[in-house]
Amino acid sequence: MNRVCIVGASGKLGRYMVWHALDRGYAVTGVCREQSVGKLDAFRERITVVPGRTDDRAVVREAVAGCDGVLTVLAPWGVQQYASGTAQAVLDAAGPGARLVFSCGWHITRDGQDVYSRTFTTLVKVGGWLAKLFRYAEVDDQVEACRRVFESDARWTVVRGSDLDEGESEGLPVWSRHVGDPVLASNRTRRVDFALFMVEALTNDGLIHEAPAIVGCQTPSALSHAADHGL
Repeated sequence: MNRVCIVGASGKLGRYMVWHALDRGYAVTGVCREQSVGKLDAFRERITVVPGRTDDRAVVREAVAGCDGVLTVLAPWGVQQYASGTAQAVLDAAGPGARLVFSCGWHITRDGQDVYSRTFTTLVKVGGWLAKLFRYAEVDDQVEACRRVFESDARWTVVRGSDLDEGESEGLPVWSRHVGDPVLASNRTRRVDFALFMVEALTNDGLIHEAPAIVGCQTPSALSHAADHGL
């Protein structure tokens, strides 16, 4: 892995991914909206920034050219199919064999085997309805974006994040194939560690065609799981 592109680089998760990628010595190209370029000023001497919407196919094509890996934040902003447009642009523009890693939430399910609490399901349903009503976000479009990824032949990973906290890194999160696994019960991950898992996934072939649901490695459920299994 030599050069990576981070699509959605100016957001909180994106900036952490930039930091982790640079820490590994990768050459980094970032994509973000023109009005958000200033958020990347801390890295401006170390990365290449391609300004534009992340669902703009021409912008994404320019940014991913020559990249070995692409990290993509599937943000469901607005009601113009932003997430699915972003996913499709990356899938179409990335080079053959490139490692593609996408971020989303626990509400995405790949095989229907995830088990959600009634509270979680209600929050997703009501929150998604309100977000769409006020034209703020379109959760269903993030589902569509992931469906397109799952059906592609690319070397993809979809990382499903729990609720996020700020703070210093606690280390690489642990993961499970299905929400409902006791190891995930704490439902908390440091945002910096969500980004760490994304960047680590670039070189982990065991995560190709996986949709890991993650949780912080220092949360009670993760520590309990480690103790029960002698880890």
